Amino acid sequence: MHHAVEPDGFVVVSGVLGITEREELSDALGSVSGAGRRGLLALPLVAELARSTHLHHLVRPHVAHEPFPVRAIFFDKSLASNWLVPWHQDLTLVVRAYAEVSGFGPWSMKDGVPHVQPPIELLEQMLTVRLHLDDADETNGALRVLPGTHRLGRLSPAQVQEQRVRQADALCTAAAGDALLMRPLLLHASGR
Repeated sequence: MHHAVEPDGFVVVSGVLGITEREELSDALGSVSGAGRRGLLALPLVAELARSTHLHHLVRPHVAHEPFPVRAIFFDKSLASNWLVPWHQDLTLVVRAYAEVSGFGPWSMKDGVPHVQPPIELLEQMLTVRLHLDDADETNGALRVLPGTHRLGRLSPAQVQEQRVRQADALCTAAAGDALLMRPLLLHASGR
């Protein structure tokens, strides 16, 4: 079944993970201190899921080439570890090592892992898959998006604010097991 990411730049797909898959993932991820964990493609269960036929079929209609995972991050908002995420675009990629390549930069380090901003054309071809291990709604920091902003390219802080004034945001409520498919350039934020 095809779920339309365009024209808004996002779609919520129901029932992507069953309860057993969610429990196995939760067990594999273990307890988290702080906001979450990066580098989770190193965990065999996460890598297997990220490369699974099930997710491949979900992603394939939305990308020009054969999909492959580039990173996996676990965010865990709770009463003990809670934060606000301001409006932004996802502009960096995880890479194995620094390499001088035209159009790639600036570079940064997150948890000791190199990240780089690729050319906008590469970001436009990518798709983020957010898998929900529990329900997300207005009471617990569900993602908010500005529909269609993924088509505006890389935005300056002033342009982000202009878009915030110009249009209403959409709340991406999701049940446990749902997936949110979104373009990395889509403006998004979340509350506490």
